[in-house]
Amino acid sequence: MAEQRRVGVMIERMFDDTLWIYTAIAGSLFGAAFLAYFKDTKAGLWCYAKLDGILDYLVKRWGLTWFKQPTDAWRKKYPHVTNKIDELEARIIELEKSKAQRNEEKSYQDAF
Repeated sequence: MAEQRRVGVMIERMFDDTLWIYTAIAGSLFGAAFLAYFKDTKAGLWCYAKLDGILDYLVKRWGLTWFKQPTDAWRKKYPHVTNKIDELEARIIELEKSKAQRNEEKSYQDAF
């Protein structure tokens, strides 16, 4: 009987001590859901623009470089767009080379 009581107390203490874990998980899920909704609203865009402006100010004023965003950060954020742009740029370079070669061939044939 005493053994069952000890196990019951231990289980009760385990759940009482971990209540903060469950509330933290629930709070983070609600926070993530709110941010997913808020980021596309006008107020959300305004807040993110203000935060970006503040971070830029901190970088310029005090040189806090860990707030500085790399110029190619969009490449990591949008990998599909990055791949498509890279493919198109490669095609343009290839087309320019082939056009230059055709122009050289015309010049060679026109010489005769």
